[in-house]
Amino acid sequence: MISTESQLLVIDTSTSYLSLGIYQNGHTHSIYEAVGAKQSELILPRIQQLLNTASLTLAQLDAIVYAQGPGAFTGLRIGLGVATGLALPHNLPLIGIPCLDAVAALVPNQPCVLAATDARMNELFFAWYDTQKHKCLSDYLVGSADSIRLPAGQHTATGVGNAYALNITLPVSGQNLMPSAQEYAQLALSGRYTPTDAAHASLHYVRNKIALTATEQAARRAAGKTA
Repeated sequence: MISTESQLLVIDTSTSYLSLGIYQNGHTHSIYEAVGAKQSELILPRIQQLLNTASLTLAQLDAIVYAQGPGAFTGLRIGLGVATGLALPHNLPLIGIPCLDAVAALVPNQPCVLAATDARMNELFFAWYDTQKHKCLSDYLVGSADSIRLPAGQHTATGVGNAYALNITLPVSGQNLMPSAQEYAQLALSGRYTPTDAAHASLHYVRNKIALTATEQAARRAAGKTA
């Protein structure tokens, strides 16, 4: 059973940032850096750096926490691949945390929260939450900013996520904040997410298309937009 006494490795490669952490004795040693396409090159050396800082070995961990998506397709696969590769030799459980759950957790004790992140191609990943009751009010969705509507019965809300750094209009005001390894660790410790073995670890994908075609890119450029 995972508890506050547990020692956890956290892996989030759902964006262009490499976000890693070791939770130990109520504290999270973390790394959060913009690495772009170098995630696969840097992830293992950075994990070893964190283990050294915490004076731990992989065998001493109680579980590995990973970002489950939605997020960057390649990044998510890198994160899950590393998580399962490290877990298998030591029979460590894996705890997948949906990325939008971690975003919403940045705004606690609110009856209606929009968690929205950049999905590229002029779209957003988003979901609605009641963070007072730790409840998701919608599915995990992808779409344009103007497709987002308040959940039925809700009249006011607040928002959070890197969608608020974009030059777009969203239905509610919010903050440009993204979760760190600390938020992922705390959600894993909450007991609301079921540990699994490496063979059954999975990712959340909310769309199959991961890039614009050349024709679509040309059309957007002609319209004065960026992909």
